[in-house]
Amino acid sequence: MLQENTEAHGFAEEDVRIISTPSTMAKKCFFYLQETGYLKTCQKHNTKRTNLQSFLFAIVLGGKGVLHYGEANYTLTKGECFFIDCRQSHSYHSSGDTPWEVMWVHFNGCSSEPYFELFSAQNDVVFCPASTAKFIDVLQELMRINEEKTAETEILTSELLVHLLTQLLTFRSIRSEDNALRAKLQIILTYLNERFCTDITLDELSQKFYISKYYLAREFKKAYGETIFQHIIAMRINYAKRLLRFTDKSIDEIAELCGFHDQSYFTKQFKKAENMTCLAFRKRWRD
Repeated sequence: MLQENTEAHGFAEEDVRIISTPSTMAKKCFFYLQETGYLKTCQKHNTKRTNLQSFLFAIVLGGKGVLHYGEANYTLTKGECFFIDCRQSHSYHSSGDTPWEVMWVHFNGCSSEPYFELFSAQNDVVFCPASTAKFIDVLQELMRINEEKTAETEILTSELLVHLLTQLLTFRSIRSEDNALRAKLQIILTYLNERFCTDITLDELSQKFYISKYYLAREFKKAYGETIFQHIIAMRINYAKRLLRFTDKSIDEIAELCGFHDQSYFTKQFKKAENMTCLAFRKRWRD
């Protein structure tokens, strides 16, 4: 069993490694654990892999190590993390002078790959969150529930892995410039959400918020997974769906109220989003 102690992170003195073989049901339905553990090494060690069907998240709790991922090399120290797709060529090793102390989890299943793609579109594979506490909590709980399996272990493991992925997509960076950009993007998002029915251009946003329109376009998509134009269209379609369901307004009226000055363009965008016409949507949700 993993014993609590008085050290800062509450880990055992001994290394911990839990290897798990998922059931057929888990592979089909859940995010599933492959391996998780805690390592406090007193010597340099090296791991090199490629084409491993797994995703790896690790936290450096102390010491120093090196990650080689693709064509990039990273030196990691206390407080830094990495999240990688193990199908890519990679290797990592602890420093010989100051060996690292790490926690890690190998996992796969469900939509692991799309989650990773979304993460890597927003972040580098190596990052330094303002706090590692929430990540540590998830990994500790993964180790705890997988030490002695029960009928609920795989379901609870999947829930924890979803929580981990959520943390990875929403963490706050320790870098002040990252947080300043995040705050500005949130202000811009609020502005868009309040005015999506009006005509908004990148030039307008650039002048109003003192930001390069090219930089804004790139960083907005990285942060929210869609372009500014796509976000405005999505907000307009959401509003149109409300009007179709809860009013008797005509399609022309709804198009205009939602900011579409061309009714045919509105119906085209609506069908693209919902895979049905406006009238079919209204009928289906009213019947």
